[in-house]
Amino acid sequence: MSRNPVKAQLEAYNAKDIDAFMACWAPDAEIYAHPDTLLAKGHVGIRDRHLLRFQEPDLHARLVSRLILGETVVDTEIVTRNFPDGLGEIDVVGIYDVADGLIRKAWFIMGVPRF
Repeated sequence: MSRNPVKAQLEAYNAKDIDAFMACWAPDAEIYAHPDTLLAKGHVGIRDRHLLRFQEPDLHARLVSRLILGETVVDTEIVTRNFPDGLGEIDVVGIYDVADGLIRKAWFIMGVPRF
């Protein structure tokens, strides 16, 4: 993989830079709650979902580990979020399918928020 769009999207996520974030995703990309619940599709859906998320003042994802197997990237992260019940952390596993330097599909496995 000549460019790592997963690394770039994580940096843009933490910077809350929607344009840099979207530059990492294919125009027809899909995001799922693992295994098959569609959360967002295409640039419009992904942008809208993340513009809302980027409004959280304490949003930050800390990379714990990254495994790259060909065009599949698996990240383990601890994400700080402003949940309705207050500030907390959640364990997240992200599985990314990459092609031509862009994320085509992503699946997320979410833990239980800790407050």
